[in-house]
Amino acid sequence: MPNKQNRLQNSTSPYLLQHADNPVDWYPWGEEALEKARKEDKPILVSIGYSSCHWCHVMAHESFEDTSVARIMNEYFVNIKVDREERPDVDQVYMEAVQSMGLNGGWPLNVFLTPDQKPFYGGTYFPKDNWTQLLNSINEAFEKNRDKINESAAQFAKALSENITEKYNLSDSYEIDESIVAAGYQKLSLKFDRTWGGIDKAPKFPMPSTWLFLNNYYALTRQADIKEHLLFTLDKINAGGIYDHIGGGFARYAVDGEWHVPHFEKMLYDNGQLLSLYAHGYKLSQNPRYREIIDETIAWLKREMLDESGGFCAALDADSEGEEGKFYVWDQEEINLIAGDHADIISYYYDVRTAGNWEETNVLRVLHSREDVSERFKIPVSQLEGIIEKFKISALERRSQRVRPGLDNKIISGWNALVLTGLLEAYQATGDPAVLALARENYNFLTEKMIIDKRLMHVYLLPTQGFADDYSAMIQALIKYYETTFDAKALELATQLTDQMIEDFFDEDQSLFFYTGDKAEQLIARKSEFFDNVIPSSNSMMAENLFKLGTHMDNDSYRDLAAKMVRLAGKFIKEETEYMSNWASIAVMMSKPIPEIAIVGENAFELASEFNKRAIPNKVIMASPEESDLPLLEYKTAIGGETTIYVCFNKTCKLPVQTVDEALKQIP
Repeated sequence: MPNKQNRLQNSTSPYLLQHADNPVDWYPWGEEALEKARKEDKPILVSIGYSSCHWCHVMAHESFEDTSVARIMNEYFVNIKVDREERPDVDQVYMEAVQSMGLNGGWPLNVFLTPDQKPFYGGTYFPKDNWTQLLNSINEAFEKNRDKINESAAQFAKALSENITEKYNLSDSYEIDESIVAAGYQKLSLKFDRTWGGIDKAPKFPMPSTWLFLNNYYALTRQADIKEHLLFTLDKINAGGIYDHIGGGFARYAVDGEWHVPHFEKMLYDNGQLLSLYAHGYKLSQNPRYREIIDETIAWLKREMLDESGGFCAALDADSEGEEGKFYVWDQEEINLIAGDHADIISYYYDVRTAGNWEETNVLRVLHSREDVSERFKIPVSQLEGIIEKFKISALERRSQRVRPGLDNKIISGWNALVLTGLLEAYQATGDPAVLALARENYNFLTEKMIIDKRLMHVYLLPTQGFADDYSAMIQALIKYYETTFDAKALELATQLTDQMIEDFFDEDQSLFFYTGDKAEQLIARKSEFFDNVIPSSNSMMAENLFKLGTHMDNDSYRDLAAKMVRLAGKFIKEETEYMSNWASIAVMMSKPIPEIAIVGENAFELASEFNKRAIPNKVIMASPEESDLPLLEYKTAIGGETTIYVCFNKTCKLPVQTVDEALKQIP
């Protein structure tokens, strides 16, 4: 066991434990460190990262494990290590601070604070020599130009305290209609990469909410070009090296513009949302490749990420044996050994080259369709698929003998909720009972072990209350769970958590939700998430939840609040859809009445499952084998003893029908 030298040794965070034997006198974020800074009048260094962050590891090896660097840090600063996944509230405040300084954000994030926690300088990765020079310069400035530092820090703190509506001059005067969404889509479409799919830039992030917006917008407009770019993007993503062709699952992003070379870490939140995206793609196209992606990604989740508690772990490291991607790449000799007589076929299919396709090794990717490969090698597609499948099984077995990347075993409620939604979408699309069984296991874990005294927790077995993204993702998953299983308890719990969130997080002045609850530790600023990122903002997710739950429960106050929030976002939905894609999806639903589908009778669940397999993303659906007092089901009966479907819009129903095909004709 290493000799633990600092105060991180009792942490539960895998990231903090990675630094527990550094010679740096690290503190976890907390009153002990903050009081030390005040008492000794020392500047604070807050260094933020996460366990699977490659450049965090590089800086740790270069600087934080170096005794000469540590000596400077320990003499001049109070040093605090933060796991951004354990304390996203701290990360959020100081990331915005660094960006407000005109610097690029990212991780590792290193921010210098006055003893009262106000930021005055920061940055991301620094090479050792630059870091040492910076430490000495900051110390000298703190001693000789304290007044200027305090003045600068006060200005940054004031800027951080400005709320969203003031900062961006938001107004709820925008009417949400098809014209706003259309304008936003047109601006977004100018950024499309017509060669490689996605948005035309590098590095390339999958950004699931962007493509889910296209899915939802296509359902509204039926414009062929929208569907075309959506499916083109899905094809290019899953063909690239960003997708793990051997083990399933997606890496966080590709460093190039072709989806080829990933930043090899695998994050739970990406994969949950990408499950949802490919499930919608499968509903829309019935492309069997999308079904493979769904099945392989779920197999990876079960094999490598599922904890015995029923929760999913947070992330897999990019590095193994100190080298990024070593676990995932292949050389020609290995491929020849595994593929045997079919090495030429496999090498051509996966772009494996003797000299390597990336830094003298190979990141597997697919550049040719299976039809093209079958024609080139004069074999039937079915035979080719058998060869590919046999190779993948053998390659996975061989890869399993390598040194594995580190697992971050934190179980985060919001990320698990994103996976639960993805699993439910996958079950809706495929009807695979094993997927539903896995979703039920995760649902039971979240509802039984992550909600304590009616409040959602952030990390399993830690006392930190959930943040706004945890609550919003959980409520979203509960609504999806009801619309998949029709267990009314899920809607009751969604309502309970929504009311709790309104009580603890809602800001009357902004008509938006704070990121932290009233009872959480209050930092120098209380922030609200507004713009959608790789994970949609908690406010956009809550707007969708309020809209859908308000429809399910006939709660006009929920629906009115959702409408006001989306109107506040209207300006940016129209002008900056790339950063407002989830907001834009909600605007699609609000721009015209959506179908409210109520099914009552003995075969209600079977008919509801038929509906859920169809590409109708903008809907709410309820089902019960008997009469129910849930609002959309109330007073609706099985006519003549036959299961009956009611298609309604704004509480006004079409004639009841008794087959899915008849009901579909009532939906524009």
